Amino acid sequence: MEDDAPVIYGLEFQARALTAQTAETDAIRFLVGTQSLKFDNQIHIIDFDDENNIINKNVLLHQAGEIWHIGASPADKAVLTTCYNKTSDSRVVSCAAVWRMPSDWDAGNHESPDDSAHNPQTLELLCHLVDSAHGNTACVLWEPMGDGKRVISLADNHALLWDLQESSTQATVSSRATLEGKGQLKFTSGKWSPHHNCSQLATASDTAIRGWDLRSMSQIYCIENAHGQLVRDLDFNPNRQYYLASCGDDCKVKFWDIRNIQEPVKTLEQHSHWVWSVRYNHSHDQLVLTASSDSRLILSNMVSISSEPFGHLVDDEELSEGEDNHQDDKSKEPLKDSVVSTYEEHEDSVYAAEWSSADPWLFASLSYDGRLVINRVPRALKYRILL
Repeated sequence: MEDDAPVIYGLEFQARALTAQTAETDAIRFLVGTQSLKFDNQIHIIDFDDENNIINKNVLLHQAGEIWHIGASPADKAVLTTCYNKTSDSRVVSCAAVWRMPSDWDAGNHESPDDSAHNPQTLELLCHLVDSAHGNTACVLWEPMGDGKRVISLADNHALLWDLQESSTQATVSSRATLEGKGQLKFTSGKWSPHHNCSQLATASDTAIRGWDLRSMSQIYCIENAHGQLVRDLDFNPNRQYYLASCGDDCKVKFWDIRNIQEPVKTLEQHSHWVWSVRYNHSHDQLVLTASSDSRLILSNMVSISSEPFGHLVDDEELSEGEDNHQDDKSKEPLKDSVVSTYEEHEDSVYAAEWSSADPWLFASLSYDGRLVINRVPRALKYRILL
């Protein structure tokens, strides 16, 4: 019997890096990276047992430094990337690397969880993503539909497209794009579009959002003042190729149609502090998660701009052509946008929220004090969407 109650797991260190294990579609698994200044940092592998509503965890050591960003290979469950800080000549540098989990990381650990905490195994370094031209790496993005051989790193004002060699032990930069302009321009985050044969990238820098064509590494659009303050995160609608969500320090979440960037299509103002993360549900794109420093996670039902505005999948053409015909047909009235739930299990800034790759109705959120919460879409809404 499934239960809508949240399940909470506490890490002993602070943490802000969270990802679903993308290549794992059977088990509900999330990876969390810690941020400890004093101790060896860790990757926590969080397995959620849906039937018994419990969490099993395994810990791997990440001795390279405090983890600011984590990404999971879409093709290989054992491979991941981290962006981490290390001190070099009393300067703090942000680096990025590709890692492999040891093949027997889960051997027998569930039975005696204490053992894994006392002598955890260490991640195997496959390769560093370093390039002499840039300093600090903000994030590493895996090609969404890829074979795990291409990643993009955003470092200072460079977007670098890397080819990972066989077994990922070597990485070469195949092309790069550079932010041009006045002042100290640098990328804060980005998202690789799953559409257009994965040939497009969206990036955030300061208050602007830019689109890039990865074939020519040239800029294709720029939303100058997308937010009143720093843009923190971006996500593409998985089903509607021109739709992009953004959030930022102006407490707002905005939805854009990149074919017409003058104005956002919708703006949400539910949060009372910086919004750190925005995530579309992979299967039902009307469900959008946002996480904020107001310690809250909000699940919104953005039906009007989803691929299912009338309760069934429609394409963009049908939406634009059909405006007139739908006026008379009351049964085709679009459902209303609404906040589904506000989750308040966190007591600190919520830096990340991610949907499970294995269960579309389940998501995890992580706050800076190391609290990971697993929640489900309310059952009533789930059945309304499905039936």
